[in-house]
Order: sequence, then structure tokens, then C-alpha cells
Amino acid sequence: MIDYFETKEHPITRKMVLDAYRQIMSNGQAVGVDGVSISSYAENLQANLYKLWNRLTSGSYFPRLVREKCIPKKDGGVRKLGIATVDDRIAQQVVRAHLEPKIEPTLHIDSYGFRKGRNAHQAIRVAMKRCSWHSWAIDLDISKYFDTIDHDLLQKALEKYTDEKWVHMYIKRWLKAGTLKENGQIEEREEGSVQGGVISPLLANVFLHFVFDKWMEKHYPTIKFERYCDDLIVHCKSEKQAIFIKAMIIKRLTECKLSVNEQKSKVVFCKNPKNKGQDIRTNASFDFLGYTFKPVLTPTRDGILLLTTPGMSIKSQNKVMDKIRTMKLYKKKCKIQQLAREVNERTIGWINYYCEFGKWTTKKMWGQLNMILIKWVMCNRSWGFKRALKWMKACYKNQPQLFRHWAIEKP
Repeated sequence: MIDYFETKEHPITRKMVLDAYRQIMSNGQAVGVDGVSISSYAENLQANLYKLWNRLTSGSYFPRLVREKCIPKKDGGVRKLGIATVDDRIAQQVVRAHLEPKIEPTLHIDSYGFRKGRNAHQAIRVAMKRCSWHSWAIDLDISKYFDTIDHDLLQKALEKYTDEKWVHMYIKRWLKAGTLKENGQIEEREEGSVQGGVISPLLANVFLHFVFDKWMEKHYPTIKFERYCDDLIVHCKSEKQAIFIKAMIIKRLTECKLSVNEQKSKVVFCKNPKNKGQDIRTNASFDFLGYTFKPVLTPTRDGILLLTTPGMSIKSQNKVMDKIRTMKLYKKKCKIQQLAREVNERTIGWINYYCEFGKWTTKKMWGQLNMILIKWVMCNRSWGFKRALKWMKACYKNQPQLFRHWAIEKP
């Protein structure tokens, strides 16, 4: 039975709560500060959802602390992810499902992050085309974007979409919810939105929609860009224009209480340097969504062109290899078919994403994986390298599709 909102303070139905639960079911088993997982929550699902609905509709719902999980970065920093309780995730999904249909149609055509029907490959493909049309690009890096979103400016942006008090009230509570840090300390939040939260991607898109997208559309309508959440690439016709636009964007972001990482942000020359007299060794490449865009010799009917094309970045390759090494494949005692199933479960996602463009740039990485597989043969059969390699090549000859990555780099 669906309880409608006529007798409640806020227009939230039980169906909205149930639909939200179904949406977050596949979000993993990570637990919040209450120690309750999705599976344990489902053991008393009806009572749990009714209690949450009752609190949401009466206005007595308050979020719990967010459990912080720090993920180390290669540059020595950390990425702070927030893990909310199951109740909080469901509640956020209720508001997100209510707001998203109002917000989505208004977002910029060149905004690709966390939107239905849009993905990173589309952003990369558009960036490829525009790098061939425009000689210069601005690679912008916003420092700690999720951690520095201004709450007052975000609330003003949300007012463009809804004046419903219950929506603003709950979003404000989530924004202000404290964080339980890994060392056990509790940190109050005065700015920023939890990275990893259910509603955070939508809020992050809304904020930059007004701070960047609409501003660019109003002041520099001829300047093209691609934005995937806080990853920004802006295309310009000349170096002078690129330097000017970069300065204006930095000024705009600063006014909106965001900061740009000057060391990571740069102006890049991304067309044929030979034709333009530009030194290819200086700022001739940039990274975008796990791909490196850099000059590559491309044969044409009229000769050879040096165009900026994407391939899997070294940083991404190192991340993937780190994950493969943590699997410790060479220590597993099993048949090769079982090993292949386990390896393919991990590699299929990487292949689908990083081999969409310039898959030849991944060959070295898959070659390293082949060496790990040969080490597995050596450890399991007590063979030397040459014999193990010969046996692995025989497996490839008999079953060339056993390992998915063999389609790119055979043993």
C-alpha cells in the first residue's frame, strides 16, 4: 500500500522510498558508522523502510555521520571518500530521483559526467575532434573540488530548480553532516560535499553548471569545452587566446570560492607543430579521463601529419598494474580455465574502457600481465621460463580467447 502525503508534512510516498532502496541495492556492501550493510538491512526491510519513510515525511530525519575512507594517490595525496549509512543513501536517492528530472534537461550539452545517456567515451571522442580543429587547449585542474563547494552558493543554484522547503532542508543537513575520520575524530563540515555520496554527483554538476558552463555560454559562447564533473578541457584558436581564457576562468572560479591547481593546469599546443613552428617538447600533451592526448604521426594521402590523439595514460596503466599485482595470481593453485575466469572478471572493464581509443598503447601493460601468467605456470608446474612460455603459447593456439586481453597482446 502506498501512503500519500496528504496527512504528512513533506510530500514523500512509501513508493518513493522503496524505489530509492532498489536503486542503491547494487552500490556495494560498504558499511557506514552504524555498521549496517545492505544485506543486513534487507533482513528487516519492511520495518526499516517504513521507519525511514515516517521520519522523512515528518521532518524528523537527520543523517548520521559519514565514515571517511582515504585512498592514497600516486602524488602522495589522498582521495577522501565518504561512506554513508544505508538509511542515508536511500534518503539521498529519494531526493535525487525527485530533483534529477528537473535538472537534467537544463545541463550543458558538453557536460558528460554522471548523467544518464552520457559517458566518458563521448567526452573523449568530442575532445579528439576539437583537438584537430583547434590548435590550443587548456587543461584545467580544480583543487579538491568536492571538498570546497560553497554551501550558500550551491543552495542558490538549487533554488533555480525548486522552492520546495523539504528538498533544501535535507540537502542542507547532508551538506552539514559531520565526518568520522579514520583516526576516530569527528570533523564538522562547513564546505564541500561528500565524494562518494549518492546525491553528491548531482550537486557537483549543478554547482559547476552555474559556475562554469552557463558563465562560458554567456561570456565566451564561441569557446568550446568538455566537462566531466570537475575535469575540464577548453579549446582555443591561438596561444594568446588560451592564456587569456585561462586567466578569466581562474578568476571566475576564485570568485566562486574554488581554486585551480596551477601546477597541473596548463596551456597545451595540440595540432601539427611542424606547420605552426611550435616546439613540440613544451606542453604538447595532457591527460583527460585516464587517457593521454599527445602528438602522434598519422599517415595521410598528402604525407604525414602530427595530430593529437588519445591513448591510455601511464598513470592509468600503473593503477591497473597495481591492482593486478595485488591479486597475486602466481600464488593461486587452480586450473588455467579457473584462473582465466578470475582474470577476465577484472580485465573486461579495463579493456572496454581503455581500449576504446588507441588500444595499441595498452600492449605493454597486457604484456606485463602475460609475464605474470607465465610466472603462474612456472610456480604451479615447477618449470623454467622457456618451457612455461612454450606451454602458454600452446594454450593460446588452442584457445586464443581464453584470456580477454590476448585479443590485444598474445603471449
